[in-house]
Amino acid sequence: MSENPLHAIFQVFEGISHCVQTHLSQLGGLATEQSPTNGRPIFSLSSPFKANQLISADATPTIVPPKEIPNEGKSATPVTKEELGRATWTFLHTLAAQYPDNPTRQQKKDVKQLMDILSRMYPCKECADHFKEILRVNPVQAGSQAEFSQWLCHAHNVVNRSLGKVVFPCERVDARWGKLECEQRACDLQGTSTTNFW
Repeated sequence: MSENPLHAIFQVFEGISHCVQTHLSQLGGLATEQSPTNGRPIFSLSSPFKANQLISADATPTIVPPKEIPNEGKSATPVTKEELGRATWTFLHTLAAQYPDNPTRQQKKDVKQLMDILSRMYPCKECADHFKEILRVNPVQAGSQAEFSQWLCHAHNVVNRSLGKVVFPCERVDARWGKLECEQRACDLQGTSTTNFW
C-alpha cells in the first residue's frame, strides 16, 4: 500500500468543507476561516442549525452562536494515553461484537486494513509500534465474528501483559462486549466496495 487509504476520504471532506463554507459565506455574509498551511477553508461547523435560524425574519443575516458545551467537572486537558487506549479498545471490541458471522471478502479486507492503519497512525507511537509487532506475530483472524472477537481479545491481552495489567478471560468476551441493541438490525455492519457518505 503506497498510498494512505484515508487520503481519498480526506479529499472528499475537504471538497465538502469548501462547498459548505462557500455557500454559508454567500448566504449569511460569514467569513470563512482559512488554514494557515494551505489557505483552504477549515471545516468549522460546530453545531447543527436550521436555515431559518441563520437568517432573521427581516432578511438581515444573523449568526446563531453555538450553545456552551457543559464541562461536567472535567478539566479541559488533552486526552491521556490511558484514556485513548480504553476508548480505542472499547471501539474495537464493539466493532468485533458487531462483526458478521459470515463476513464478505470486503469486510475481511476492511477489518485487516483497519488494524494495519491503527498500527501506523495511532496517536501514540510506542503503542502503534507495539501493535505493529503484535500484528506481525499474530496476523488478524477475521473469518467470523467469533474468530475476530477472540483474536482481538488475545491481542488486547498481549497489551495488558506488557502493561502489567490483568489478563481478560477471552471466553467471556461476548458477555463483556456483546452486540449492540439496535432496532431493525440498524447496527449490522454493511461492508461494501463503494463509499457512500449520504
